[in-house]
Amino acid sequence: CHPLLNGVSVCTMKHMIALQLLPYVLFLTVLLAMSATSHAAALRLDLTHADSGRGFTRGELLRRMAARSRARINSRWSPPGRGANAHAVTVPAARGTVGKEDFNSEYLIHFGIGTPRPQHVALTLDTGSDLIWTQCFCQVCFPQPFPELDTSASGTAHGVSCFDPLCAQGGFSLSGCAVGDNSCFYTDSYGDNSVTTGKLYEDTFTFQQAPNGKAAVVPNLRFGCGMFNTGNFGSNESGIAGFGRGALSLPSQLKIGRFSHCFTTIVESRPSPAFLGTPDNLEAHSTGPIQSTPLVRNPESNHYYLSLKGITVGKRRLPFDASAFALKGDGSGGTIIDSGSALTSVPEAVYQSLVEAFESQVPLPVNKNNTDEHDGLLCFTVSPKKKETAMPKLILHLEGAEWELPRENYVLYTEEDGLCVVISSAGEDSRSLIGNFQQQNTHIIYDLEHNMLVFVPARCDKL
Repeated sequence: CHPLLNGVSVCTMKHMIALQLLPYVLFLTVLLAMSATSHAAALRLDLTHADSGRGFTRGELLRRMAARSRARINSRWSPPGRGANAHAVTVPAARGTVGKEDFNSEYLIHFGIGTPRPQHVALTLDTGSDLIWTQCFCQVCFPQPFPELDTSASGTAHGVSCFDPLCAQGGFSLSGCAVGDNSCFYTDSYGDNSVTTGKLYEDTFTFQQAPNGKAAVVPNLRFGCGMFNTGNFGSNESGIAGFGRGALSLPSQLKIGRFSHCFTTIVESRPSPAFLGTPDNLEAHSTGPIQSTPLVRNPESNHYYLSLKGITVGKRRLPFDASAFALKGDGSGGTIIDSGSALTSVPEAVYQSLVEAFESQVPLPVNKNNTDEHDGLLCFTVSPKKKETAMPKLILHLEGAEWELPRENYVLYTEEDGLCVVISSAGEDSRSLIGNFQQQNTHIIYDLEHNMLVFVPARCDKL
């Protein structure tokens, strides 16, 4: 070290400066740690069932679920999309309050778009599509219970150029340059022949977190401004929020590696939590073990597929091996887990075997009067006093996991019909599907980072 003024060496001077800076370094370290911790928290939202609190009897609920599921099965699935890794965000999702003849809507997610005053949108939560879109600049639109989005009222909204890579690579059915302003013009179609056409925009989304009501504000998210929208849309929604694997889906744009939901009992009126990001503790309010199974990729679809190996009813394992539920090379077959379908469905041959297994093990007469109304659901005649009659266990054998469904997730008692097994036939469709009735009181986590589905029985109303 070289001597300096008054005999103070350069080394000593450096040490003094370091000591003076130390408090600032510590402050910045704590600040960054706090920032990282805050960013890591999941965004929690509330979902409500479409039919929640609307005065339907259990029999009416069953008919509506069966009708919605049948429509879903009969439709072709949405076009493929593609998708990420970040921290959790939770937002409220509510099932829509649809009219008695509207069967297409399942769960709605509510949030605001634009600044300084966010405008309300209510979008169907769809794990089988990618685009986020809501109605605006309506030329041909379906009715909705609140004003359509007005992008001119937002100080942060702007159109996305047709030269942006996502305009060509966003998974649209058709896209290109709008005449006059070179904005991205798109058309997206769905399997039930519903179509939305409009322009791609970018703006700030505001999520009201449950249960504390705090706002989570996320800028620069892209969405479709649907100007021509026709097909099977409910009067309670304003568009669709894609939760698929594609680059324009909400999880992908938020750069979250996980999202999850936990559906409360459908016949009750309590909201269901949804999480964007990683919840703090998966064991919180759990009522069973945490299990996981791989998500299977289908190049022809953006749905989330699982590897189902077999099904057991009571003491009988159905005589079908994994090939009956496997994804084929041409993209057909396979087993989808879907938040947008009410009932689980299996191929016709598997369903008939399942019916025989229940009939042989349930000591009750089959109610043959209501099978047409329920799209062939199996119901047993029983008096109210015997509605708790023991039912055979139902187990889904997945790769690496045994999903034993609680009774209330596959049996529903109604005064009109008796005890009904809430599983349907997929008819000629070779795909199997795990619907949201079977997912009740189960925390379902889509771990996109590790390509796994994690699930744990839980008290969803407590999360």
